[in-house]
Amino acid sequence: MVLLNEVPEPERTVIAGLDLPRFEKTPFTPAAVPARRRVALLSSAGLILRGERPLLARDAGYRELPADTAEGDILCSHVSTNFDRTGFQQDLNVVLPRDRLRELAEAGDIGAAADTHYAFMGATDPAALADKAHELGGKLLALGVNTVVLAPV
Repeated sequence: MVLLNEVPEPERTVIAGLDLPRFEKTPFTPAAVPARRRVALLSSAGLILRGERPLLARDAGYRELPADTAEGDILCSHVSTNFDRTGFQQDLNVVLPRDRLRELAEAGDIGAAADTHYAFMGATDPAALADKAHELGGKLLALGVNTVVLAPV
């Protein structure tokens, strides 16, 4: 992740001046005890499955990534010039730490890893993501997911 002071001008000024959305309510969900947590990952690396349409700049959609997908079939469509793909190219866990999540489940530190993980395109206006994020939240609840780990890039 690039620090703001490392972003070249004039992009730094644009980013610093972005108006962040304000939400009237902050929903609260009590945390499940670790042994009962069903955990999904949510990456902002614009990850897609091989053969899918890439997530484009400011795309408010998301992609479903089945947990058992072969590593070589998960591609990164993130478009930011400030995003260094080197880590992703060396280890998918940098942007989607599913192996670490599996290890936590096997050790009994969490109840289970979800069968599906998700990816949005980073650098998208949060207000544009609100509807799809709400949709995904409902889907996660319906699947019994009670914990989400955000993996920002």
